[in-house]
Amino acid sequence: MMEASEREDLVREAEQPAAPPNGGINELLNVGQEGNIQGQMEEFLGPQAEYDEEEEERKYYRRKRLGVIKNLLAASVGGMIVYSVYMGLLQMQLILHYDVTYRVVKYSTLSLEDIDQKMLMGINVTPIIGLLYTPVLIRFLGTKWMMFLASGIYALFVSTNYWERYYTLVPSAVAIGVAIVPLWASLGNYITRMAQQYYEYANYKEEHVQEQKKLPKGACHNYIIVFQSVFYIIFHLSFVFAEFPMRLFLHDYLHPYNHTLWHVKRCGAEIKGVIPGFNTTVLTKLPRSMLLIQVESVLMGFAFLAMIIFLVLCGAAYRPTEEIDLRSIGWGNIFQLPFKHLRDYRLRLLCPFFVYSGFEMLFAITGLSLSYGVCVLGLERLWLLIVVYGLSCSLFSTLSLSLLRLPRWVSLLGGAAVHLVLLVVLLSWSPDRAQPHLLAPLLVLSVLWGLGTALNKTGLSTLLGMLYEDKERLDFVYTIYHWWQAIAIFIVYLWSKLPMRAKLSILLATLLLACYCYWVMERRLARKVPFRLPRIPRPQHKVKGYRYLEEDNSDESDSENSEEDEEEEEQEEEERERDDEEQQAEEMGAEDGEDRGRGAGAQARRGGGARGRRRRREEDAARGQEGEREEREGG
Repeated sequence: MMEASEREDLVREAEQPAAPPNGGINELLNVGQEGNIQGQMEEFLGPQAEYDEEEEERKYYRRKRLGVIKNLLAASVGGMIVYSVYMGLLQMQLILHYDVTYRVVKYSTLSLEDIDQKMLMGINVTPIIGLLYTPVLIRFLGTKWMMFLASGIYALFVSTNYWERYYTLVPSAVAIGVAIVPLWASLGNYITRMAQQYYEYANYKEEHVQEQKKLPKGACHNYIIVFQSVFYIIFHLSFVFAEFPMRLFLHDYLHPYNHTLWHVKRCGAEIKGVIPGFNTTVLTKLPRSMLLIQVESVLMGFAFLAMIIFLVLCGAAYRPTEEIDLRSIGWGNIFQLPFKHLRDYRLRLLCPFFVYSGFEMLFAITGLSLSYGVCVLGLERLWLLIVVYGLSCSLFSTLSLSLLRLPRWVSLLGGAAVHLVLLVVLLSWSPDRAQPHLLAPLLVLSVLWGLGTALNKTGLSTLLGMLYEDKERLDFVYTIYHWWQAIAIFIVYLWSKLPMRAKLSILLATLLLACYCYWVMERRLARKVPFRLPRIPRPQHKVKGYRYLEEDNSDESDSENSEEDEEEEEQEEEERERDDEEQQAEEMGAEDGEDRGRGAGAQARRGGGARGRRRRREEDAARGQEGEREEREGG
């Protein structure tokens, strides 16, 4: 009985469903989790219903455009701060060193007057050789780093005023002279490049922008007008901020006009030099040395601020590959190309305007403000005349925006007409000394001269950006422009002892010549007279992927190149040859018969290179196939 009951219990246990082990449960759970994870990955990696590719692309290029505007404002503010510090410190230094009491009491063993003359010579004479090294420096360092380095040289000039000695002031002044042309050429190049970049980011859907081809002619003109106007609106405020040390610090130490103008006889057109008979004691008391150190420390802080702005806030003017291309044309070519660009009749005919641009800026500071303003009102009113001039330049720089609707000659010839009338007035005006009631007419003269300066500066920079749209030529063109301005500054330095009427006559003659040459240039362009531009040499490398490979790579075998790569290279070479032919046809202009013959022969030889290689390869392939066929038949 017991055995029968045990068998029944075993049968019942066998019939009951057994619980699966824990391992089986885990395997089932893992299978479910893997399927769930796979579904989530497909959902994540698949097309998103909420993702709009066009909207994201639009937001990306909007951020790029905002970055370009940031670069424009940073470069403008940086340049404004640099020149505010430089002009404010130089003005304060020259006034202090002019006072005979200051020289005798503080620096009796030094000849500060002689040091100032050497310092001014270093600032005004050194830029004459700027054409020799400016393009090489800009291509070697890059546009942004050239602006940063130049601002550092201006900061060095400020630092040397802590210890005023011959071996500190004169070398720093020479360094300033070396940096003037590179700084201004870099600024002009940078602002124009920002306008071109803004056009590219605003029209990113255009085919020529996506393929990084040459932009259509005239496409960037409106952007260049706006960007150059904004730059000069901000930069001309440097004349205003440069007077802060004079007004806030030095103004309380100056003698009134009755004392400083006691020995002055006449002012204006009848004088010779700057202010003959001006009193050599202009300070009522000597400023404390600690106060001078505090003022110079504030200026030094702003100079460092300008350096930080250039370094941190200013982006690159070119892509990294473009920077490499600009350097890779050869340093000898970079050195020669500014001189070769002078063969273009447009630049040659604009040179008188470049010279006048330097003349009128220096005359506004040294001639109009000193020989007319200080001579009539006294040294204590100098800051007011310069502030009004700077505000006028900044305000009227907005008038260049009218070029968006008006012809481009309106700005240049309009400013020239204003200056022409003012020069005729100044030639016939010789006021007496110490006439405070003439403050209003002198302020009007400063405002009108600022109007002419604003139209001149913005007009010239805008015109160069419109005429030379090729980004490979901008640094050469702006170097030539500011080098001629440096020549004009040197001439103004030399004529300081001439009679005022002689200075005004030189200004008037230069202005008339500049207007005539500009009219001739516009007339030739209207008649479509061909102009000659030097050919920019091809970079000594070719782009392939993300790497730069030399054309003659000794480590590369012929078997490594596929037929598709060879065909692509041939097509690229033929496109470059066609581009060279079109560029020469458009830009080189008419040559004499012999030169055309030589150029055509050279083009034919160059053009036959890729086609000749392809023909020879096809012939070799055909001969190889015939040889194989003969071997098979013989076998």
